[in-house]
Amino acid sequence: MDDAGHIDVMNSTAQSQLKSIIERIERLELEKSEIAEQIKEVFAEAKGNGFDVKVLRKVVRLRKQDRAKRQEEEAILDLYLSALGEV
Repeated sequence: MDDAGHIDVMNSTAQSQLKSIIERIERLELEKSEIAEQIKEVFAEAKGNGFDVKVLRKVVRLRKQDRAKRQEEEAILDLYLSALGEV
């Protein structure tokens, strides 16, 4: 089946919906890349002000976690390090 045959399979409503969905995804992908660039700039600014970017990323990641879940993970980490004689 050629391309024209494939298009005939979808009615005009479905084609319109598909086009709308694709355009929304493309717009969101563009916004996502713009936001990622802004985040990169903020980390660069922080680094320029003497902050450790690696630690900042960890702080952001930890703040996203549920407090109880984070405390549980920290307790397990402490247990494992203690078992290895690292604490």
